[in-house]
Amino acid sequence: MTAVFHRSLAHDYPVAVSGEGIVIRDSQGRSYIDASGGAAVSCLGHSHPDVLAAMHAQLDSLAYAHTSFFTTEVAEELAEMLVADAPAGMSHVYFLSGGSEAIETALKLARQYFVEIGQPQRRHIIGRRQSYHGNTLGALAVGHNAGRRVQYAPLLIETHHVSPTYGYRHRAAGETPEAYGARLAAELAEEIERLGPDSVIAFIAETVGGATCGAITAPPGYFRAVREICDQHGILLILDEVMCGMGRTGTLHACEQEGVAPDLMTIAKGLGGGFAPIGAVLVADKVFQAFDRGSKLFQHGHTYLGHALACAAGLAVQKVIRRDNLLANVRAQGAHLTRRLAERFGNHHHVGDIRGRGLFQAIEIVADRGTKETFDPALKLHARIKAEAMARGLMVYPSGGTADGIRGDHVLIAPPFIVDAGDIDTIVERLAEAVDASLPPAG
Repeated sequence: MTAVFHRSLAHDYPVAVSGEGIVIRDSQGRSYIDASGGAAVSCLGHSHPDVLAAMHAQLDSLAYAHTSFFTTEVAEELAEMLVADAPAGMSHVYFLSGGSEAIETALKLARQYFVEIGQPQRRHIIGRRQSYHGNTLGALAVGHNAGRRVQYAPLLIETHHVSPTYGYRHRAAGETPEAYGARLAAELAEEIERLGPDSVIAFIAETVGGATCGAITAPPGYFRAVREICDQHGILLILDEVMCGMGRTGTLHACEQEGVAPDLMTIAKGLGGGFAPIGAVLVADKVFQAFDRGSKLFQHGHTYLGHALACAAGLAVQKVIRRDNLLANVRAQGAHLTRRLAERFGNHHHVGDIRGRGLFQAIEIVADRGTKETFDPALKLHARIKAEAMARGLMVYPSGGTADGIRGDHVLIAPPFIVDAGDIDTIVERLAEAVDASLPPAG
């Protein structure tokens, strides 16, 4: 019996008692390779000594001071580091406790920005279908994860959605990736015109899709076209890099590979590596200046924003990534992961697509490769794969509803940045065993 209200009341959870490197151990002595970083969180693995030492040192001086009274040296230092490495035009950082809080903050910053500059009529947010931006009500509204939205639909604010960059299912036969990207950008432009350009606040998108679709990437030129469309109408571009950012795809920010800079960008998971809850919004100078020239007050806040211990953890994580040149390892091991997934699943009867970047990749499971038909959702194939993987000492991040919010299954792989080639080989082999053990009998 447990007094904890767990995520699933139908599941008995093993008790995690220790972690080291890429491994978590439970109270029964079983070990699990953390091949998903939890939910793409644990970028340095577990119990990194440098991060633990930094957190101990911060605790010895100050754990917490409310940000309506004080700033802290560690928050200031982390902000300076993040701005120094941020996309062009970013000048300030607003710290939170996680990704959903960061999304809510970005939405409010975007709305108040237009109030500050004298355009209070702007009220619409445009997102993308099959996106996921978090579990708070605002984040659920701008996202489009059907399974998580449905029971809360009456509480959600009105939002609008255009097509995702989901080439495996939606790029037309004979359509080049460039033409596909141009078509998607044109759809956004049409939606802006339909709503009225001077009524739109922002367009929000995951730079690389995460939990809902599994590591879907944009076609060439798509984000540059989106940036131009937003600029044309004075609309803010919000990029959600909570899951795909902070080095996960091989560059510190995923948007570096797209050649664009957003107006607001949310980060979290890999910022603190799971050592403490922390997220942030990176804010473009033009947005900050509107507040500074205007009311000088952002009507928003959370009790634990800028938490000194969390900032110490984030600062230490980021220092280790830079000192140990771990982004180079992400790129190298990401390339090895791509090769190994292709070798093991490239001709698999039930793997329709292999996609992603760096150490952020996914396989999409299908009943028929030729037609891309999905398995019956009642099978809960993604849940089966998770259980079979755990039984083999492997943690991966499967999800359902991949194709349309209801049908489809994928498995996300997002191991820590410290993995080596041998780790990758073991991860892929255990995953293959788990997938094969989960599939229903043929015929």
